[in-house]
Amino acid sequence: MSLALIARQFAVEGRLVAVEPTGSGNVNETYLAIFRTTFDEHRIILQKINRSVFKRPEVIMENLRRITAHVHARLEREVEEADRIWQLPAIVRCRDGCDWFVDEEGQFWRALTLIDSARAYDVARSAEHAYEAGCVLGQFHRLLSDFDLSQITHPLPGFHVTPLYLARYDETLRTSRAREMLCSSVEAQRLARFIEDRRNLVRCLQDPLEAGELQLRMIHGDPKINNILIDDYTAKGTAIIDLDTAGPGLIHYDVGDALRSLGNPAGEEVERLAEVDFDLELCESFCRGYLRFAGEFLTDADRAHLYDAVRLLAFELGLRFFEDYLRGNEYFRVRFAEQNLRRARVQFRLCEIVEARERSIRSIFDRC
Repeated sequence: MSLALIARQFAVEGRLVAVEPTGSGNVNETYLAIFRTTFDEHRIILQKINRSVFKRPEVIMENLRRITAHVHARLEREVEEADRIWQLPAIVRCRDGCDWFVDEEGQFWRALTLIDSARAYDVARSAEHAYEAGCVLGQFHRLLSDFDLSQITHPLPGFHVTPLYLARYDETLRTSRAREMLCSSVEAQRLARFIEDRRNLVRCLQDPLEAGELQLRMIHGDPKINNILIDDYTAKGTAIIDLDTAGPGLIHYDVGDALRSLGNPAGEEVERLAEVDFDLELCESFCRGYLRFAGEFLTDADRAHLYDAVRLLAFELGLRFFEDYLRGNEYFRVRFAEQNLRRARVQFRLCEIVEARERSIRSIFDRC
């Protein structure tokens, strides 16, 4: 079935004039669909859900419906006091009233409203950009701080539970494919040693959670800098997108992932490790923005583990990239066979830099 025919399944006024790829996500396929009438234009985001990642895509749609209803209601109540128009994409229903469409090949499609006059960036462009990214994530956490977690079915059970990723990695190491890949690559052997040296790191958040020091809240799950929209006209953060991984978790997962993403201006796909860095100015700006909105519900214990989150999330993503490489690139979309190996190298280098700057990073969290 053609993209045009799929786009026409959704209830959008006008004639379809274009469907083109957009975004830089590693999981779902994303397109911009443009419809026009004689007097206006409507644009929607069309996505094919990766069913090898999301085994039950109907679950993420039900979660999305409940999350957006909760957030939109709070935004409407608070609109007069807000310093900006906060936004969140809404589901575009099919012409038959369903929230999704399944094509003749069994592929799962959904459509979302497009936030106009705003864009996401793959890297933080300035300290002000980092501050606004922090505001967006803090606002998202605040808006969902009173959300009933029992309403959500976790889309990816075990997501961001690092000990589970390490167990999966150990399982993959026992396969003949992984052993062959390790034997044939000096770089892969180096990354494997990096993991071995940090096995005691993986429980730095899980242990305090199980001890009752930390608590589960609603989180985004993937708050990379390119999932945060900045208004083209005001330069203020306006929305966070891609809520497929939203569910119960530690806010540390989100804070660590956001800082891992924006703190390295070179980005995830850099080829030269010498370009990888962790920018302390961007880190501090993000933290000031985040705590402006989230500070009201964070506990002292939450704050005490923020550094651990930054270090752990860089390590965790590197572990996931490397395990996926050894498994045959089943999870993350790749353009070439070694891409996940390269991505893992970047994250492990970032982890090393965060470790070397521990004192400075902790002092930032103390000041903010």
